[in-house]
Parts: sequence; C-alpha cells; structure tokens
Amino acid sequence: MPSQARIWRRRALIVVLRVGRLVRTGVDRIFPGIRYLLHSLQRRWRRSLQFRTVLTTLLLSISSFAIVGAYLSNQIANNLFQERLTQAESETRYNVKQVQDTFDGAQVTDQSSVITLVYDTLNAVEGRGSVIQRRYVFEAMPEQTKPRNRWVESRASDQLTISVIPPDLRKAVQDSGKEQFWASTEFPVGTEDRPGIAVGNKVTFNGTVYELYLIYDLNTAQKTLNEIQNVLWAGGAALILMIGAIAWYVTRNVVSPVSHAAVVSEKLAAGQLQERMVVKGEDEVARLGASFNHMAASLQEQITQLATLSQMQQRFVSDVSHELRTPLTTVRMAAEVLYDARDDFDPINKRSAELLYNQVERFQSLLADLLEISRFDAGVAMLDAEATDIVQLISHVMEGAAPVAEEYGSKMVLNAPPEGSVVVEMDSRRIDRILRNLILNALEHGEGRPVNISVVSNADAVAVTVRDHGIGMSPAEAARVFDRFWRADPARARTTGGSGLGLSIATEDTKLHNGWLQAWGNTGVGSNFRLTLPLKQGGTITKSPLPLEPTDVGLGAPGDHSVLVLGPGATAMPAVPEPAVPEPASPEPAGPQPASPEPASPVPGSPALGKEAERAAGAGPGKPEPARTGERS
Repeated sequence: MPSQARIWRRRALIVVLRVGRLVRTGVDRIFPGIRYLLHSLQRRWRRSLQFRTVLTTLLLSISSFAIVGAYLSNQIANNLFQERLTQAESETRYNVKQVQDTFDGAQVTDQSSVITLVYDTLNAVEGRGSVIQRRYVFEAMPEQTKPRNRWVESRASDQLTISVIPPDLRKAVQDSGKEQFWASTEFPVGTEDRPGIAVGNKVTFNGTVYELYLIYDLNTAQKTLNEIQNVLWAGGAALILMIGAIAWYVTRNVVSPVSHAAVVSEKLAAGQLQERMVVKGEDEVARLGASFNHMAASLQEQITQLATLSQMQQRFVSDVSHELRTPLTTVRMAAEVLYDARDDFDPINKRSAELLYNQVERFQSLLADLLEISRFDAGVAMLDAEATDIVQLISHVMEGAAPVAEEYGSKMVLNAPPEGSVVVEMDSRRIDRILRNLILNALEHGEGRPVNISVVSNADAVAVTVRDHGIGMSPAEAARVFDRFWRADPARARTTGGSGLGLSIATEDTKLHNGWLQAWGNTGVGSNFRLTLPLKQGGTITKSPLPLEPTDVGLGAPGDHSVLVLGPGATAMPAVPEPAVPEPASPEPAGPQPASPEPASPVPGSPALGKEAERAAGAGPGKPEPARTGERS
C-alpha cells in the first residue's frame, strides 16, 4: 500500500507539472499577442484622429447608456415589486379574515372533521385552478400547551416546508399581535427556485395559535423584468452601433480633407510643388482646400523665383571666381616681383609693395574660399574618406600653426587618449582645413594665452575641442559665428580675420561627414569649438564624447609657446616647464606630452600652412599686429 501511494503521488506530480508547463506555454504565446494588440491600438490612437474620435464617442455612449439603462431597470424593477407587494398585502388581509371567520364559526369535534375543515379552508385560500395564485404554509406556534382536540400541527401547499419562511419574518409574526408582516423569499417549484413574497399573520383554531404564511409567486414579474432588460440591452447595442456608424461617417467627412491636406503638404515639403488638393462643394472644407491650393501656388512661385535667383547667384559667383583666377595670378606674380625688390625702393614705395603683396594674398584666399563655397552650393562637393589617425592629423596642423603661435605668444597644448591614436574614416584634407581654421582663430583671438586642443572618442564618435582663453564671444555671437561673411564688429573692420567664410566652409565640410560643429563662448572668458565626427563613414552621432561648455583650464604666462605633438614622426624634445593644465572632462583624459622648445618644421607630406602661417613665416614690416576684436572667420 505505501508503494502504491507513492506511485499515485508521483503520477499526480507529473500531471501537475505537465499542466503547469502547458499553462506557461499558453501564457507565453498569448501575452505577446496581447502586447502587440495594445501597441497597435496605442499607435492607432496617436496617429488617427478619426479612430480617436469614433472610439471616444463609442466609449462615452456606452457609459451613458449603461448609467441610463441601470437606472431605468432599477426603477422598473422597483415599480413592479411595489405593485405586486401592495396587491399581496391586500389579498392576504382579505384571505386571512376569511380563514379566521371560517375557523371561528366551525362546529367540529372529531379529528377527521377538523382535518377536512382545515384542508378545505386552506385550499380555498390557495385559489387552485389553471394557475396557483398563492401558496401557503400553516404551522402551529411552538411552546404552547397542546389541547385535547388539536389534531393539526402543520400543513403546506406543494410540499413546502416552514424552512422557506425567513427566520426574521417568523420571529416578527410570533412576537406580534394581529399585525401583518412580509419578507422576500425563494421557494422551490419543481426543479427551479422562484422569487416570491411571504406575508405572515396569526390565526387561532380550537384554542391553538397558528402561523399562516401566504407566498406569492413573482416569477411572472421577473420574466417581465428580464424581457424589458433584454429589450433595453438589445436596443442599447443597436443604438451604440448606430452612433458609432454615424460618428465614423461624420468624422470621415471632416477628417478625410484634413488627411488629404496632410498628404499634399508632405509632398510639397518633399519638393513636389505641383501637388494640389481636390476641392468639392462650397462649404468650409472646400474653402479650406481652395485657400490651401492658393497658398501652395504662391509658395511654388516664390520657391521657383528663389531657386532661380539662387542659381543665378551661384553661377555668378562661380563664373566670377573662375574668371578672376587668371588676372589674379598675373597680379600676384607682379606683386611678388615688386615685393622681392622692395629693398631697392624708397620707404613709401617699399610700404606700398608690402601692402600690395599682402592684399593680393588676402584676395587669393578669398577667391579660393568663394570657389569652395560655390562647389558646396552647386552640390558637387564629394567626400574622399579613408581611415586616418586624427591625433596625427592634429599634430601636423599644430606644427603648421607654430609660427602663428610664436607670433601671438600663445602655447598650444594637446590632450589626447593614452594610446595616442584614434582612427577615423574621414576626408583628411577637409578635416585638416577645419582644424587649421579653428586653431588659427583660437591663436588669433587668444590674447597670448594657451590654446587647449582635446581629443576623446567613444564607441561611435570622436570629439575634438579647441579652447582659447581670449576675448571670447557672447551667446548671440556664438549662434551666428558660422554665418557667411558675418563679423562681430558692426563696422566690419578688417583688422583681423580672413575672408569671413572659413567657419562656413568648415560647417559644410562637417555636414559632408555627417558630424557636428558647435561653438560656445563667454565674453572675457574665451571660447570653445567642438568638432564631433562618426568613427565610421555614414555613421550617426547620438552623443558627443566631450561637453560643449568646457571646464576651467589653467592659463600660462603671455609669451610662452610650445607645440605638443603625439603620434608617429614626432621628435621628443626636452620638456619646457609649464603650469598645470587640467583637461576637459572626458571618459579617457590624457596628460600632456613632452614639449619642444622650438617649433618643429612641417614633416614631408604634412598639410599645407594657412595664410596666417605663411604671413608669419615671411615676417616683415607688412605683417599685421595681433588684434583684439571679437571677429572670427
């Protein structure tokens, strides 16, 4: 027996485990479907005005009908019950009086006569016929002395018992005198339980007090109430469907033109300027469509005019730039000849030759920038990307900018990752141009203070910041610093800066790399430019590895200058003592590398020097003095 019990327990455990596995499998399969359905409804709710309007209308209609239907059903049920209760109380009083009168006038002394009299009297109260109008329960009150001629203890119709009478009703009847009491109850009829009302009174017969309860059947009233409720629910469901259909039709007529307008506006935004709305009728929606078409036609005309004007301007700039190259080359050659022979001139002519040479150089730089801008505007600028170490590229740019740093008395500090190498898929020529522009601008506006260049990378991007501690910029100036030909000086003085297109070209080069070029500045504190590039060509940037607003960086004494170079090809020199320079907050900061006491010459193959570097290399009476204005190019 014990082994048999263990076998049955093991089998039961196996069955429970299998049922649990089936339930878990079902839940795992049902929950994704439910989540998908909820997400679909949520997406539909957000994106469809018609769906949201119809669903809201249906929910409000269902709530309203449920409230009104519950109220009506409750009122009908109360009215039916009260009507039947009033009728039951009235009939009970009449029938109990008849029973009591019959018992009082009876002249019977033997047992059979008493039983027959009671039976006939109660059957008359029951009102038997095709339908039993009421049922009765006749019970002698407990705890009373039994007389000699008491031959009837209890009697009930349809095999009912005193148990169908609620105890509270029996107690009320037993404790009362001639009052009448009632209570709701249920009594069996065949195989079903029916609702009813039990009305109780006291009667006496041959000195014995009896409890007489008349039970009234409410099944007919309950059926009537059920039919009324069914009609209400069916009518409510039909009404809700009709309301939903009406709401869908009305909202469709209103939303369809709006949806059509949204589609047409998206096509217009995509460049399909010939798209128009279909206008029908003369109502408000038709007037909206006509106004929309008029607006679209006006926008198409203006955009066409602007596009034509832009093309003419681009063609003009491109043609003029190309046409000026040949005479400019001739003028430059003549200026170089005069510049080389300036020592043989008198002071006035010597100064004129120097000014002519410098302004021709400036004119040639402006012309090159205009040609580059025209290529961007024409959409023919192409990206020649290849894997390049951006740290090495920055080192070459710093080497080229060393003469300018020496001229302004600034120190350049490079903070790079410990591994000293960050490989990026980029067009090295364009990134070199961006970095050279940022570094030379920082030196020009740094007022002889250090310029910090930081490089930090993460899994998706690399960031390069160029931080100076000079005159800085206001937030309004930082927002416009990348505009073409914009200068902070309202008088547009040309005492500093280049063509005014350097940062605009840098912005276009950055866009070709799908990167970010951003500026931060604070007047009297300095400025910070951040270049963020994706590590892979075509990649996207979600967050820059370096903050745009820099942390405080230590300042060196004016006149100090050094070039910190990392990467292959750098020649380690004895370090020059310098103040502590905390780095911008980054995931992987790197400490400064040994500094060279003298600017290193550009290595073969390094990027060409900028115009400022060339001007500094040919230092003479014509070189400009370091400026103190807030203009950047």
